Amino acid sequence: METDQYKTIKSSSKGLYKDKGSRFLAFAFPVATVDEVRPLIDGIRREYHDARHHCYAYMIGSERNNWRINDDGEPSGTAGRSILGQINSNGLTNILIVVSRYFGGTLLGVSGLINAYKTAASDAIANAEIIEKTLHDYYSVTFPYSSMNDIMKILKEESAGQSDQKFELECSLIADFRSSFSERVINRISRIEGANYRFLETK
Repeated sequence: METDQYKTIKSSSKGLYKDKGSRFLAFAFPVATVDEVRPLIDGIRREYHDARHHCYAYMIGSERNNWRINDDGEPSGTAGRSILGQINSNGLTNILIVVSRYFGGTLLGVSGLINAYKTAASDAIANAEIIEKTLHDYYSVTFPYSSMNDIMKILKEESAGQSDQKFELECSLIADFRSSFSERVINRISRIEGANYRFLETK
């Protein structure tokens, strides 16, 4: 997979695992930023307030290096790491998985807990639609009207998106294209007389 591509889930999904009376409810959510994580976890805690544990793991970013795990009182290494393991084995990112446990009265042991959290998370992923996304860079581009044909030719050849177009004596637009194309596209635009560009964001 290209560096500007990643796999995530299209929408939220649920999973379930039962063992010796304990129930493990898994909830998977697509997330784009860390700021989205806490409200989702808090929402699960409120809705399933009678569950004993709410363990989670998340992975964010196309480079898959922004992650966190939480065992929420379960023996260290049994819950969050098992959930993260399923995220990793499916090559996913921009995802949060919360597993809420209702204790059934019988201890499952370390291996039993690892299997329970792993299986619940796996079920939530299996019930989700996995999609592939491509990162795009967004640039503000300005250019004189006389250069419009040259700019438009580049954007068409590079399959770039366009928005906020203003075509006057001084023209402007927002162009977006695959992140892996950025260097090439910007080099082409920079050779157009009077053209200027400014990086806005990647998403």
